[in-house]
Amino acid sequence: MKTIKNTMIAALMMIGGAAIAQNGIKKPVFEKQGDLIKGTYYYEDGSIRQEGTYKEGELHGKWVSYNENGEKTASAEYNNGAKTGRWLFWEGDKIKQVEYKSNQIVSVNDISSKSSLAINEE
Repeated sequence: MKTIKNTMIAALMMIGGAAIAQNGIKKPVFEKQGDLIKGTYYYEDGSIRQEGTYKEGELHGKWVSYNENGEKTASAEYNNGAKTGRWLFWEGDKIKQVEYKSNQIVSVNDISSKSSLAINEE
């Protein structure tokens, strides 16, 4: 089941990449970093939309998403394709913190963007 899901995700990414290339939007960039592949995805204007790493074709490590103004909108952690650890979602002046363990949500909390958590997330 996991292989089918990963194949479908990869196919959708390739289809999306082909559509982007046809519209003149900057193609995603993939760079080898040791045993990881860093992927960087872009908006039409060339600014970074999302970046993170893959390991053996699976999402792995930290992934960060940005809005079109370059502001961070999400930070996530994966371990061999499974959601893990602390995920953060910026929503205006609030931050939603979602904790994952073994690909399952363990807790969801709303916190202020002025907290030390936001400062230490960089």
